[in-house]
Amino acid sequence: MKKLQLTLIVLCLASGTLMAQEAQVTSLMSKDLTDIPGNKEGLMIMVEYPPNGVDPIHRHNAHGFIYVLEGSIVMQVKGGKEVTLTPGQTFYEGPDDVHVVGRNASNTKPAKFLVVFVKDKGAPVLVPEK
Repeated sequence: MKKLQLTLIVLCLASGTLMAQEAQVTSLMSKDLTDIPGNKEGLMIMVEYPPNGVDPIHRHNAHGFIYVLEGSIVMQVKGGKEVTLTPGQTFYEGPDDVHVVGRNASNTKPAKFLVVFVKDKGAPVLVPEK
């Protein structure tokens, strides 16, 4: 029984460590863009990377405008150059881009950035890629 309890504790701690590396996403606002043809919406989110935080490879099927608020982040879309961004710098992802690198540049400090998407209304914000 003690071995089972120890195993469960280790698994909980390990999964907590893994989860701590994921980005925290906060939805700030969304707005139907009725004057833009194609049933579009604007979505604003804030993303916070913990130290060593990383995103999986994904796409947005949207226009994404990124503005770094705090810390330093590394971004790259497929076919593009990897860039390191600091507060006040920006990055753009197009609807056909695959986001192959998205991570905190720091092992010790968090990073925070704002993202504004223009996308089809009701479409998912993030689509995992392989």
